[in-house]
Amino acid sequence: MSAPATTTAPMSHRQVLEALSGLLLVLFVAMLSSTIVATALPQIIGALNGSQTQYTWVVTATLLTATATTPVWGKLADLFDKKTLVQVAIVIFVVGSVVSGFAQSAGQLIAARAFQGIGVGGLQALVQVVIAAMIPPRERGRYNGYLGGVVALSTVGGPLLGGLIVDTPWLGWRWCFFIGVPVAVVALFVLQATLKVRTVRRADVKIDYLGASLIAVGVSVLLVWISFVDGSFAWLSWQSVTMVGASVVLLGAAVAVEARAAEPVVPLGIVKQRTTALAILTSIAVGMAIFGGAVFLGQYFQIGRGYSPTEAGLLTIPLMAGVLGASIISGRLISKTGRIKPYIVAGSATLVLGFLALGQIDHETPLVLVGGAMLLVGTGVGMSMQNLVLAVQNAVPLKDVGAASSTIAFFRSLGGTIGVSVLGAVLARRVEAAITRDLTAAGIPTAGAGGGNLNLNVLPDAVQHIVRAAYGDATGHIFVISAAVAVVGVVAALLLKPITLRTSLDLTETPSRRLSLREPGGARRSGSGQ
Repeated sequence: MSAPATTTAPMSHRQVLEALSGLLLVLFVAMLSSTIVATALPQIIGALNGSQTQYTWVVTATLLTATATTPVWGKLADLFDKKTLVQVAIVIFVVGSVVSGFAQSAGQLIAARAFQGIGVGGLQALVQVVIAAMIPPRERGRYNGYLGGVVALSTVGGPLLGGLIVDTPWLGWRWCFFIGVPVAVVALFVLQATLKVRTVRRADVKIDYLGASLIAVGVSVLLVWISFVDGSFAWLSWQSVTMVGASVVLLGAAVAVEARAAEPVVPLGIVKQRTTALAILTSIAVGMAIFGGAVFLGQYFQIGRGYSPTEAGLLTIPLMAGVLGASIISGRLISKTGRIKPYIVAGSATLVLGFLALGQIDHETPLVLVGGAMLLVGTGVGMSMQNLVLAVQNAVPLKDVGAASSTIAFFRSLGGTIGVSVLGAVLARRVEAAITRDLTAAGIPTAGAGGGNLNLNVLPDAVQHIVRAAYGDATGHIFVISAAVAVVGVVAALLLKPITLRTSLDLTETPSRRLSLREPGGARRSGSGQ
């Protein structure tokens, strides 16, 4: 039984913006950590003498642990103090970042990135939850424009910043991990001073440890299998049967536990709702777009086209511009009209068109065409990513907003993890086949030629050309696969019911209890006075 909420005065518009600044700061560095390595990875893996598989896993490790822990963080936010949880996630993120920066081998870096991902999972879920606890859905559309802009800047601007860092002699690639630490620490103190959200003190809290463990382990086993299948072992092998079978059993057990748990980590009632279920399908495609695009386009420009890390980052600006512009514009329009489905449908359809356009690129495609395709992908992401979360938050009561928000973040992150893993495996296979074919045709012995080495500077010029062409030509193929997945998102978006966002914080509020969005004198306020 819930005890009365702690008394917290409603937050004024100024207070909301102050707290939002801290939340956006920490979300910025959390999202940045996933993509800042995109353009730096060729140099990082080259310096640590890593392989193509390890190249993918430096990104996948963070996404995997972030994905597996996101539902747990979201449920904890429904049970405990949201402010404290955000600060704990920041500390975990900072520790993981520092350890990553001091890694001496690719294996150490992957392990540190996995730990860092626990904090990232918390931040990407909790920031959404805290904002939902401060601002009603209808008003939230305007703020989601800022949120989408920060996500765009960090996710797509990360490769540019990573390129600048590795190209700066007095910094070096380790600062890709160190640079977010001071920003996160500043955000920690800003939130301590400004964040005031209602906390429901509950005497009967029951944490579903078993369900959380089953979900985390089940998802992790599945993602590990996706990363290694068709490389370390065949699709039809005892390893595949064992890992897939174990994942199915674990996730099946998790569903059974969640159906009976007093406080399930992922409430099945929420997942079964039409809006949530359809938003989940669309989020998977969006996750694949934002993570796969940032990671593999950075590799395409550097290895496939021969640009420096800084140049590769600059060349991804159309992707960032699309996300930034579309998220801000659509967010403001949604706040005015309260209608959200048209923007999600348009965004998911634009995403398909962008992926199809990227699917046509090779190592000689004019950069104008590549930039246009990236702009389409960015626009699709900007119109759909944050709006999917908003649609789900609008459909659930305030007490379940943590679980609902984290569920969408979970599946978006899952889509990104699967996307990076699967597309990385497909890319590696096609590149290997192309390099072997072209080396043989050129009369160069494949053994000892170093075609699989990502440190191209140590390769002979003839081999360098073959490797670059192989990467440039293979990248287009993986975006065709992304387009096929994104079609599912379009269908799901079309099936969404038309939604008008509510102006109250909670579904249970009556008109007399709804908070005014404007204080006397015209100042806005958004907060929970319940």
